[in-house]
Amino acid sequence: MKLLAGNANQDLAAAIAKRLDTHVANAMVHRFSDSEVRVEINENVRGEDVFVIQSTSCPANETLMELLIMIDALSRASASRITAVIPYFGYARQDRKVGPRTPITAKLVANLITTAGADRVLTIDLHAGQVQGFFDIPTDNLYAVKEMEKHIRAAHAGQMDKILVVSPDTGGVVRARSLSKRLENSDLAIVDKRRPEPGKAEVMNIIGNVAGRHCILFDDIVDSGGTLVQAATALKKEGATSVSAYVTHAVLSGDAVARIENAEDLDRLVVTDTIGNLDQRVGAKRIETVSVDRLIGEAIRRIANEESISSLFD
Repeated sequence: MKLLAGNANQDLAAAIAKRLDTHVANAMVHRFSDSEVRVEINENVRGEDVFVIQSTSCPANETLMELLIMIDALSRASASRITAVIPYFGYARQDRKVGPRTPITAKLVANLITTAGADRVLTIDLHAGQVQGFFDIPTDNLYAVKEMEKHIRAAHAGQMDKILVVSPDTGGVVRARSLSKRLENSDLAIVDKRRPEPGKAEVMNIIGNVAGRHCILFDDIVDSGGTLVQAATALKKEGATSVSAYVTHAVLSGDAVARIENAEDLDRLVVTDTIGNLDQRVGAKRIETVSVDRLIGEAIRRIANEESISSLFD
């Protein structure tokens, strides 16, 4: 077994390699002067079971091209099996036609990864479950909810009876319910929001009684942070004692970090390291990071040993 990493998740790849008592293979992923991606693998991979760790995060197009070219290089070097480990699968939000003459880009990206030569895909918290079916190769979609549950229990020790899980929109109810079941079937609330245009959200109403409760906003992606900040303000107005947000993928584009740091109604934002922009969060007092290296490392170990990974979905 060998691990390979592009430039998107080098810290996470190193942590996974440490858990697996191995190393990240020596590979060069650079650019030509005109920004073309140049890949050169400096280790023999013939007959090896190779796992390529690379999120297609910002800059999304560059990291995607790195992933595709690394997969192609491994295929041409006669690797026996190539697993694309994509902690954050970019373009997953474009999973359906939202209007006339619009693409389904998530399907296009799935096709590109398959055509490049990947034999299997391993990812975490796809934005929409149906994206898993866009691939014509085995695809495992892990969930970071276990790691989030541990943090919630530690942060709210002795207050679990006051926990209320909140879905930031109607589309995330199933995701929020999965967390509430883990937390002794805690109550559930929903934020009813209207989105007038992409990237902007306006909170309209809170469905459920949040007064006197420690609210846990649970979602898969935080991009601009506007939705979370507005939801936290609406929850506090309805009498919530505290508001924490637990989100898997920290896209944090633009002024998102500053927006969250200045949000008086949001007590804490907990994210994972599926996206390698850790430098953005350095010094942020409201943002905490939980690593998914244990989860991914265990999945890689089981796949390499041809063992079942079903228990990792529970």
